[in-house]
This record gives sequence, structure tokens and C-alpha cells, in this order.
Amino acid sequence: MPAKDQAPVTIPDFSRWKTERRKISVLTAYDFTMARLLDASGVDCLLVGDSLGMVVQGRSTTLGVTLDQMVYHAEMVARAATRAFVVADLPFGTYHASVEQAITSAARFLKETQCQAVKLEGGLRTAPLIRSLVEADIPVMAHVGLTPQSVRRLGGFKVQRDGDAILDDARAVADAGAFAVVLECMPSEVAARVTAEIPIATIGIGAGPDCDGQVLVTPDMLGLFEGFRPRFVRRYAELVEPIRKAAQEYVADVQAGRFPNANESFR
Repeated sequence: MPAKDQAPVTIPDFSRWKTERRKISVLTAYDFTMARLLDASGVDCLLVGDSLGMVVQGRSTTLGVTLDQMVYHAEMVARAATRAFVVADLPFGTYHASVEQAITSAARFLKETQCQAVKLEGGLRTAPLIRSLVEADIPVMAHVGLTPQSVRRLGGFKVQRDGDAILDDARAVADAGAFAVVLECMPSEVAARVTAEIPIATIGIGAGPDCDGQVLVTPDMLGLFEGFRPRFVRRYAELVEPIRKAAQEYVADVQAGRFPNANESFR
């Protein structure tokens, strides 16, 4: 159903949908054009992920993304969304030093963009920060399991299998006031256990079918990358070849003088 026919998604909807067992759809967005298309498709939540460091900037990790860059992309995405709930990642190094730094960084998204919430990585160790942000009226989506900003400490992008530790992290962020939590790269049975035992919505990525919702990186979902494809990604389109073909046809038409034609020119 088109976005204009539905009321905007709000934080209480996440809790209600968990109770109703109504699955939550989340996709990443980094610019106005794509965000508008995804919003009109009926996606529930748009995540302005620091994954833009990899899929937009071409980096090997998310660590180099800055707060200014995230605010820039979040402003475009939030301006495009009329129904979808918009969440922006706090990038590496912008909330680790102190509660004051975390609040200052997070407040920029609510003041300078139309984002409704921020997301930050970590469980037990970031629960105090989450509590302080929520007390400052900044809604928080948490992120546990594989946390990409910890890639150096983890030794790479690896499946996280310590179910007890993951559950402790998820409980901690829920107790701290997060309204939802991303569960990334863990066995399905671990994610199912977490989903059953915590009161807030779980959003899975590489975490099996039993989470309250799912998130994918949109360029992965659209098949915009050749080569490596994570096991948990389902490609709903294969757009590399159509884009390449369209560009090749354009180049050929320009070189042959076929573009523009008389109907595409002014008199």
C-alpha cells in the first residue's frame, strides 16, 4: 500500500507489532531518491546506516564514517520519508568517550534532521549510555551480536555464537530503555531465544526467521554488487547488468549522434 495511505510509523508501533506478531520490515537508505522509493513501497523503517562507509564510500569497514557525513545523509533520507520511521547510526568514535559526547552527537540528528531515533552498537557496555540518551528524550535502537564497529576486536565479520552473552546484552539494552534491538549474525536459535525473552522488538540480519523484524542493506537486496554476497542476503533484483546495459546504450547513442534527437531538443 502506498505510504500516503498510511499513518507515519511511531515508536509505540514497534511494541504493538511485537505483541501482535506482525513482522517489521527495515531497509537501509542513504539518499533522497532511494528513500522516497522505499518509503512509498511500504517499508516500516529506514535505517541510515554507517554501512554507507562500505556501500557508498567504498571502504572495507564502517570505521571511517564521520558524524557530519551521517547527519548529511540522514537529512536527505528523513526529508523523503512520509510514513517510514527513520533511524540513524551513531558512527564509530562519536559516543564512546562520555555520556556528554553521546548526547551531543545523538542530539544533532534530532535537531538537524527529521530522524526519529538513533542506533548505537553494544550491549552491557553501552547500556548506561542508552539509559542517559533515553532520559534526554533521544529514542534509541540498540545493536548486539556482530557489531561492525568492533570488527578490529572481533577479528573480522564473524558469526557470534555465545548465546548467553548475547542474551545478557539484549536484556541490558532493553532494561536501559531501547525501543528495539538489531540482532546481527548469530545462530537462528539464539535469536529466537532472545526474541522470546526480551520485551522489545528484535530486528534480525543474519539471525534467522524468528526475529520480530528483518533488515537488509538495500544495495545488497537490489543486487547492486558483484562478487561477495553474504549468506543471509536475498537478492530481490539483479540490477548490475541492467544498469551497465543502459549506460552502454547511452554511450553508444551519444557517440553515434543518436542522442538527443529532435523530440529531445528545443527549438
